[in-house]
Amino acid sequence: MAGVKGTGKAPAVPREVVARLRVVCLELPEVDEQAAWTGIRWSVRRRNFAHVLMIQDGWPPAYARAAGTKGPACVLTFRLLKEQCAAARFRRAPFFRPVWFPNIAGLVIDTRCDWDEVDALVRNSYRVLAPRKLADRIE
Repeated sequence: MAGVKGTGKAPAVPREVVARLRVVCLELPEVDEQAAWTGIRWSVRRRNFAHVLMIQDGWPPAYARAAGTKGPACVLTFRLLKEQCAAARFRRAPFFRPVWFPNIAGLVIDTRCDWDEVDALVRNSYRVLAPRKLADRIE
């Protein structure tokens, strides 16, 4: 596993962040939680709708560039409808727009994080990637 430069070890996502995301994600139909190449991800039928990880010392570089920080920072990526991605709010802090998918956005999770908003974003991300019959089952 790649990790923080020189250590060979990926920084751990704070337990309280994983616990809060787990509550939201695992109540959704047919969701799997997995250790990702770094951090934790949640998927529905092999489609990742939420991924939380730590940026530290500029690693991982793609996330550090996208979020505009060398860290330490905890970040969550999620999916949006393409129309939502155009909204200005997703292009300024605490949000950021990675370039690897046209419908992906990210959020720096810190002490000012609005967990009600995170809940809504994660649920929306699930709806974007889940098969319609599963997406229709959630509020």
